[in-house]
Amino acid sequence: MSPFLKNLDKNAERWMLLVLYVMLVGTMFIEVVRREVFSYSSIWGEEIVRYSFIYLAWIGASAAVRERGHIRIDVIMNYVPRTVKSLLYIFGDIVMFIVAVVALYWSWETVTVSWRFGSVTHGLRISQVFFLFAVPFGFALVSVRLIQSFLRDLSDLRNGRAVYEGDKLFD
Repeated sequence: MSPFLKNLDKNAERWMLLVLYVMLVGTMFIEVVRREVFSYSSIWGEEIVRYSFIYLAWIGASAAVRERGHIRIDVIMNYVPRTVKSLLYIFGDIVMFIVAVVALYWSWETVTVSWRFGSVTHGLRISQVFFLFAVPFGFALVSVRLIQSFLRDLSDLRNGRAVYEGDKLFD
């Protein structure tokens, strides 16, 4: 894999999250100043913040899958052998992948219906497809990260290595 693709694989979500977070905070700051100082606010600011937050959440879910950072109860993982732990993580990835694919299918239908009927946002008056696309985009990213996690866990299991458990928050 080329260095560019390795860097993209490692940092894609981070950069997208950074851009969206800066846009969200910057727009929110501008809107608060406009509202409090000038007694004027715009509807576009509220929509930018809302839709940035939606994309932020879905891309963050993908980043959490990559880092195994989702909230989980893993007490049992401390008491099972390495092989069982690997198999449990693989099973969890498979179940989550099935859920993600089903959710991707149904969320894509919402996008196509919006595209077909030409729905627009209330304030910006642009196609709602761009914002509804956040859900299937997020599930597609989650699916890709789950496949990577599955392959990594399978490789660890075959080679006798400890399964990747992500970074610990409280160790």
